[in-house]
Amino acid sequence: MAIGKRDRVRACRRANRIKSKIKRVSSRARVSVFRSLKYIYAQIIDDKEHRTVVSCSSASLQNNGDKTNQARLTGLELAKRALEHGIESVVFDRGNRKYHGRVKALADGLREGGLKF
Repeated sequence: MAIGKRDRVRACRRANRIKSKIKRVSSRARVSVFRSLKYIYAQIIDDKEHRTVVSCSSASLQNNGDKTNQARLTGLELAKRALEHGIESVVFDRGNRKYHGRVKALADGLREGGLKF
C-alpha cells in the first residue's frame, strides 16, 4: 500500500470513529473544525435544525503571534459568540485531524471562553 493511500485510510478511520461518538450525543450543538495551511476555521452547528449558529476564523481576527496562538484566540472568540447565543455545552468535532497542535489550542481556547465539552 502506498504511503499516501495509507494516510488517507487512517484519516477516514479517524473521521468515522469521531462521527460515531458524536452521534451518541446528538442533543448538543457540534463544534466543527477545519484547518487549512494558513488559517483555522470553526463553526457551531445545530444538527437538529441543520444550520450553522455561530462561526469564527483566524482570518477574520487580528493576527497575533504564531498559528497556535491564533487558534487559541479563535477559540476564545467563538466561545464568546456562542455564550451570547445561549450555547453553553457542545461536542467537539475535529474531523479527521489529530487532537494536538492548533486543533488542541482551539479546544483550549473554547474551554477558557466558558464552553463545556
